[in-house]
Amino acid sequence: MSRLQQIYQEELRPRLQEQFHYKNTMEIPRVEKIVLNIGLGEAIQNVKILDTASEELAAIAGQNPVITRAKKSIASFKLRENMPIGCMVTLRRDRMYDFLDKLVQIALPRVRDFRGVSPKSFDGRGNYTLGIREHIIFPEINYDKIDKIKGLNITIVTTARTDEESRYLLRLLGMPFRN
Repeated sequence: MSRLQQIYQEELRPRLQEQFHYKNTMEIPRVEKIVLNIGLGEAIQNVKILDTASEELAAIAGQNPVITRAKKSIASFKLRENMPIGCMVTLRRDRMYDFLDKLVQIALPRVRDFRGVSPKSFDGRGNYTLGIREHIIFPEINYDKIDKIKGLNITIVTTARTDEESRYLLRLLGMPFRN
């Protein structure tokens, strides 16, 4: 069991139950999965950039990503249906908690001029999406071997019913929200 998962089980679940007055322990919100996504529009001209992005995402997540493909053709972007345009990986259980711990403790503090993440990026159903402009903040990425700095979307899916419950859960897990 990872460090963050153990903290959640022993300390955070009782605090959440006390805060929101849950009658059933299954009502207590938890992190269900984390989805990492890199969208690469440049992959239309250069397919090799997709291979490097896939390797880097595998290093960050500790799990091989899936290549995402275009659903529709868009002539103005020279995009055909089924062309590879990105990669994504879904983390669950131990890998999810390890990644969340690494994100909060190591990667986010390495962001230049970091003042916290936006508390407004919730979707209304308790899920939180975070955009990172530079994937080089993760310690697994070797800065010398980078050909291009890529952006990364991180979606944290929780079982919380409201944004307030989810915000409280993520704050307890160490997510540094702006005031």
